[in-house]
Amino acid sequence: MKLQELISYLEKIAPSSYQEDYDNSGLIVGEMSQEVNGAIISLDCTEAVVDEAIANGVNLIISHHPIVFKGLKKFNRKSYVERVVMKAIKHDIALYAIHTNFDHVLAGVNSKICEKLGIKNPSILSPKTGILKKLVTYCPVEFADRVREALFSAGAGKIGRYSECSYNTDGFGTFKAGEGTNAFVGEVGELHKEAEVRIETVYPVENERKLVLALLTAHPYEEVAYDLYPLTNAFTDVGSGMVGDLQQEIEELDFLHFVKDQLGAKVIRHTELLGKKVKRVAVCGGSGGFLLGKAIGAGADVFITADYKYHEFFDAEKKIIIADVGHFESEQFTQELLFDILTKKFPNFALRLTEKNTNPINYLI
Repeated sequence: MKLQELISYLEKIAPSSYQEDYDNSGLIVGEMSQEVNGAIISLDCTEAVVDEAIANGVNLIISHHPIVFKGLKKFNRKSYVERVVMKAIKHDIALYAIHTNFDHVLAGVNSKICEKLGIKNPSILSPKTGILKKLVTYCPVEFADRVREALFSAGAGKIGRYSECSYNTDGFGTFKAGEGTNAFVGEVGELHKEAEVRIETVYPVENERKLVLALLTAHPYEEVAYDLYPLTNAFTDVGSGMVGDLQQEIEELDFLHFVKDQLGAKVIRHTELLGKKVKRVAVCGGSGGFLLGKAIGAGADVFITADYKYHEFFDAEKKIIIADVGHFESEQFTQELLFDILTKKFPNFALRLTEKNTNPINYLI
């Protein structure tokens, strides 16, 4: 199939607009129009994974981590990044990364960690702002239901676990149709007053084009009046980390051993035990130290993440247990999550998980 079809599906699940500013998710090597015959899914895109794709005759690699974070000025094989990109181009292998945008969605990286650890009813730990907007429009009373339904079907009106949310005010609109118009109501050259409903509803910014098109299609007027407003509200469906509760309380040390086993961690670096049972747990795949305050504020007993520096462990201040399980260990199940998502949608497309261990860290036990 065309690469565009696969990427479009992935970015419906994790829109590229959800990624952090420093990130480089998306198509790194390749063309949207190219045909892809299969894909290897990997946490990292290393030279060994590219060799694996070549050996298996596969022309797409889907990784969580982008191989390129910063601009490349030279291509002379002196770094592993240059070698990977050059080899992929030479063998016409597309490279696609789905990184922090996949971290930030409800059914993404952190939900998989929660699943592995038996964390129930997880929610976003730090919801993102700048993603929601509000649409306001005005339509004749008898068309209000049709317009609302069109907007909801296009992705508007979701607030938390509630859907089809809107606010509606009765009023009237005025207009005078000019020459050459095809007014739905009123006469050319005459001021017309029409009973209308003001409809307000919120939507994620990535749905805007679809939403406006739905509005223009459902609305009876030749010229549709509508306003789009940016909002600073947090979007609870999108953001960093997750927090939830275990089925039942468990002793701290027992829980850490459980985490170690479930995540296949060689070692867990953690702050001192606090002498109380664990019930509420916060998680963030990868480098999540910036969420410590949020984890404490959410009432978590343990915060599971990676990449903690020595002095940062002091920040727990006996309010929470920080458990650093390792970057690879916290995100490794992203591969199987992507595999499951794509297999369900494209059951006849050749997908395979990499057989390469891309973890650059080794442990002397």
